[in-house]
Amino acid sequence: MNLVHSRKRFTVPLNSMSDVAFLLLIFIMLVSLINYRKEVKIAYPEAETAKKTSAEKNLEIWVDKAGALYLDGTRCDLGTIENGIIEAYQQAPDTRIHIIADRDTPFEHINRVLEVLQLLQYRVVSFVVKDA
Repeated sequence: MNLVHSRKRFTVPLNSMSDVAFLLLIFIMLVSLINYRKEVKIAYPEAETAKKTSAEKNLEIWVDKAGALYLDGTRCDLGTIENGIIEAYQQAPDTRIHIIADRDTPFEHINRVLEVLQLLQYRVVSFVVKDA
């Protein structure tokens, strides 16, 4: 009995490689556009003049109309905010605190955060407002 071994050369079709590369490029571009920052929905107060700061070294404290406090988008109490400020200062002393409050928020709620900052003697603080 004669068995004939035939050797076939298998090749990978390269015609669709450009399509795969194009789809991969689109996927990477879409994933990089996703905004991972958590935000609380508020109506920003308006300001006459504003100064822009870098967003890399910021710790955001949000205060809504009801007085609920958020640290970088996560709801928390005043003690957690104090610990978050201390931790941020220990990691990077030039961290800027951004206080973001709704335009209808009573000042008493914002003042609670300011009292914590005053107690900690933290001086690099910004109030975030909408450009007029």
